[in-house]
Amino acid sequence: MGLTERIARACAAHPWRTFAAWALVLVAAITAIATLMSGLTTDATVTGNPESEQAERLLVRGFPPDPQRTVTDVIVVRSDEFTVDDPEFRRVVDQLERDARNSGALVSGRTYYGTNDASLVSKDRHATLMPVFVVGEDRVDDLLAILDSAEESGAFTATITGNHAADNDFNALSEKDLREGELKFGLPAALVILVLVFGALVAALIPLLMAIVSIVVALGLVALLSQQFELSIFIVNMLTGMGLALGIDYSLFVISRYREERTGGRDPDAAISAAGATASRAVLFSGSAFVVALLGMLIVPTTIMRSLALGAILVGIVSVAAALTLLPALLGGLHDRVDSIRLPVVGRRSIESANPEGRFWGAIIDRVLRRPWLSLAIATGLLLAATVPAFGLNIGASGVSTLPDDLPSKQGYVALQRDFPTAGTDPAQIVVADTSPDTMRRLESLRSDLAAYPEFGPGEIRRGNGVAVLEVPVRGDEVSDEAVGAVRALRDDIVPGAFEGTNVEAHVGGTSSENADYFDAVTKPAPLVFAFVLGLTLILLTVAFRSVAIALTAIALNLLSVGAAYGLLVLVFQHGFGADLLGFTQVDSIDAWVPLFLFSVLFGLSMDYQVFLLSRIRERYDRTRDTRDAVRWGVASTARIITGAALIIVAVFSGFARGDLVMFQQMGFGVAIALLIDATIIRSVVLPSVMALLGDRNWYLPRWLEWTPHLEVEGHTAPESNTAPST
Repeated sequence: MGLTERIARACAAHPWRTFAAWALVLVAAITAIATLMSGLTTDATVTGNPESEQAERLLVRGFPPDPQRTVTDVIVVRSDEFTVDDPEFRRVVDQLERDARNSGALVSGRTYYGTNDASLVSKDRHATLMPVFVVGEDRVDDLLAILDSAEESGAFTATITGNHAADNDFNALSEKDLREGELKFGLPAALVILVLVFGALVAALIPLLMAIVSIVVALGLVALLSQQFELSIFIVNMLTGMGLALGIDYSLFVISRYREERTGGRDPDAAISAAGATASRAVLFSGSAFVVALLGMLIVPTTIMRSLALGAILVGIVSVAAALTLLPALLGGLHDRVDSIRLPVVGRRSIESANPEGRFWGAIIDRVLRRPWLSLAIATGLLLAATVPAFGLNIGASGVSTLPDDLPSKQGYVALQRDFPTAGTDPAQIVVADTSPDTMRRLESLRSDLAAYPEFGPGEIRRGNGVAVLEVPVRGDEVSDEAVGAVRALRDDIVPGAFEGTNVEAHVGGTSSENADYFDAVTKPAPLVFAFVLGLTLILLTVAFRSVAIALTAIALNLLSVGAAYGLLVLVFQHGFGADLLGFTQVDSIDAWVPLFLFSVLFGLSMDYQVFLLSRIRERYDRTRDTRDAVRWGVASTARIITGAALIIVAVFSGFARGDLVMFQQMGFGVAIALLIDATIIRSVVLPSVMALLGDRNWYLPRWLEWTPHLEVEGHTAPESNTAPST
């Protein structure tokens, strides 16, 4: 008796003990969420001492944090009726500044009337800029109310944009997308699919319950870890989506096997034990493979990548634990009541019976197996054609310019670009730990030279405590290709040229510099992550199926679906093909973390389907020694459950794609389209064609690997018919 079978038998025999243990875990998790969840951040910090961090340390040494010299956001006040020279304009600006200071939301701010700085006035003199230091993103809403009051006369508009204003909007949008995308769309859609798959409401509700439990427990762990480690707020969105997908999928496989065993004549307890020996074992293997695939993302030295990976790993582990313990306890308590509240039509059909889906997939496989070379050529050609746009993939990030037009920070950004095109909310900072006369002359010369570049605004030089800094506004959104390219030009050519022949070491800091470091941190380790995931996947599949050919085939097919997903991602988001129709935002680049995340997650998720399908094919082949019969039987007999599982994940990630955050639109679309490709073209055409052409060579294992253990991913407990599903 295997480990998973023993666990299933024990939990089913003592369900209330299992329920009590999970209830205690849930209470602890909910307590942690309620008291500790505020520790999450919107920052995408890069570890490893990047140049922007070196510049920041020098700035702190030379200019200890001083609100009078720190700018977090900018306010743009405009009037088409008055100019800044009119008393009405000054009255509004002065009142706005007083109200903001009195509210406690604003620590400091500069105005044209207080400084007589001409750079704070637009060319047409109908707008003025107010660089301000806002206490924090949680006070932005207070400031927005004050800005609204300044607009009451109808003659003025007052908008704000910058770090805190954008963070406030990103947080609000993240919560909205989670609420409307996952809870209002993903969850109901998953329930509908489960009802269609199981034909019974109780059986359909159990996977949702398992997913919710997994999400809550994993969020509790995140809340605890956030007290010691810097974690991104977007971990909540990722964890929720992956929790729904994995929690439902794992439960779907176990419940389906339980019902299959009951249909085969086993009593409820024996059916639970058999499901524990087979489906639970496969869940444990698939979950382990998923975690291994996500471990590669921890190599990437950024807060957001490690947070997303950690969230997926935690909820994956909890989902496996729940499927191995809580689910058998529920089945042990319910027994045949799991099929309660059957629905008309779908409720009369068993998931294991010869059904229209089985006949449908059987007919497709028959056609594919009759002409495997032609089928393989057509399907592979389509996927390779879809991959072509991926060679034009641009890496970037979703900045304020990608936000919906009705959000305050986006409106402020538009106003800033219109009235102050050379201004920025955070300048590039060229920092040197030297204030000698020669260094100061070089900085002054550099400031003059940069005035000739259209990417930069007028610079300002400061010095203190042995540190000098030249602050130069960078045109455009701080994450845009234009801004990041300008920073790279400073680092690679302009600044080194300015200090050539000296021992002075200059560092370029600022938000755009941080973004450049972030892009490098995500892209440079990518080959290592790819090698890590591919290598471990090869090892796991070789051990699981004792076949190098099967392992290499599975990896090649996964790469095909990932490549096609990359290509379609670029086609839709960068080139705008179908973007309006699908409700997506066209952008110039794909978020830097998305391609690497898609690669890792898709390899992890597709392992579920590969494991269950290939284990059934191998099981059949061991009986008949007929590869074509085994392929046909394996695909047709697993079609309904794998299709249902894939559609559930597609529904969950389509919830992400329906949101307003571009990075989650990209991630949701990428996962959904890749899984659709994997569950249809790959599973029904490419895989059967390849296996039919390889024949007995599918099961080739070199002699020098004969020492590998004989690991049955899914056992042979249940009695099965020796005939393929009818067509």
